[in-house]
Amino acid sequence: MTPLTFNVVKVFIVATSSLLIAFLWVPALTRFLYRHRLWKKHAREKAISGEDAPIFNKLHREKEVSTPRFGGLLIWVTTLVVILLFFILGRIFDTFWSEIDFLSRGQTWLPLFALVAASIVGLMDDALVVLGHLPAKIFSKLREIKGKYIGGGISFKSRFLIVGLIGLISGLWFYYKLGFVGIHIPLLGSVFIGWWIIPLSIIVMLACWSGGVIDGLDGLAGGAFMSIFGAFIIIALSQGKADLAAFCAAIFGALLTFLWFNIPPARFYMGETGILGLTITMGVVAFLTDSIIVLPIIAGLLVIESGSVIIQLISKRIRKKKIFLSTPIHHHFEAIGWPAYKVTMRFWIVGIILAIIGVAVRLLG
Repeated sequence: MTPLTFNVVKVFIVATSSLLIAFLWVPALTRFLYRHRLWKKHAREKAISGEDAPIFNKLHREKEVSTPRFGGLLIWVTTLVVILLFFILGRIFDTFWSEIDFLSRGQTWLPLFALVAASIVGLMDDALVVLGHLPAKIFSKLREIKGKYIGGGISFKSRFLIVGLIGLISGLWFYYKLGFVGIHIPLLGSVFIGWWIIPLSIIVMLACWSGGVIDGLDGLAGGAFMSIFGAFIIIALSQGKADLAAFCAAIFGALLTFLWFNIPPARFYMGETGILGLTITMGVVAFLTDSIIVLPIIAGLLVIESGSVIIQLISKRIRKKKIFLSTPIHHHFEAIGWPAYKVTMRFWIVGIILAIIGVAVRLLG
């Protein structure tokens, strides 16, 4: 068996294991979420700018107060279990399983840290959003840091600083531990930037985080992130980074299970514990595969979504007029009459096309 063939087999085993493990504990997660009524107590009535959001409320008020958050637990907890499972098997059976073990300092320590750290912050945010339904004695301390921004949960400033801190830690790891001093530009090659890799890491993590606004329709975020991490599996395999490819495969398998239960009608929403973890991990993986330049293409859907919000805010500030009926842009298409499933499926197609283009550009480079 050639190294590439074995790496493909490794990725398949990890992805399949992740999918099956996620399926096994979905019933327990579902029972817990519904038993404790872990959804918003009140629907969001304001837009990001602080203005009333009548169109959004008309489209989503009922689902916001009846569908649990915390679905992202299925993704990052499953990924953590899978990586620990194969690590243990590799230590017990020092044969085939040691080759499947994909926990490695150079490839997966950092993205695993980013995934777990960011997801735990997101978990706290989700807990604060639904605080009215949770035992006060358990979350009394969390209530003290509850933010006042329009969506509830941890304040925007606090999350901004936390994401920036993760970006800083990642940048320091890239520079001092992994020796990253350049970025790859397709058709031109590597460009030396030295220690500037550290502030670049902070900027990229914050930019990735802004793409989290894509979580708004049943199945939309799950499908979008599947195409993104599927693209990174291919890129990592092409670079011989089998452990990193397997890590992305673990996330991919968990996302596949999540999507099975998140298509209309969604059993649960991804929530911030899924979105924050996935967006930050996406940024880390882009650095590790030297794909920062093509990340805006691979994750083009997230760029379009966050871009629509920025454009809307700028237009209302300068022109005192809206460009879109509602943002992020998937809500605009809903507002003009597209059924939610049509918006989701068409966005999936756009996301897959962009991911394919991004992979092609990176491999050609």
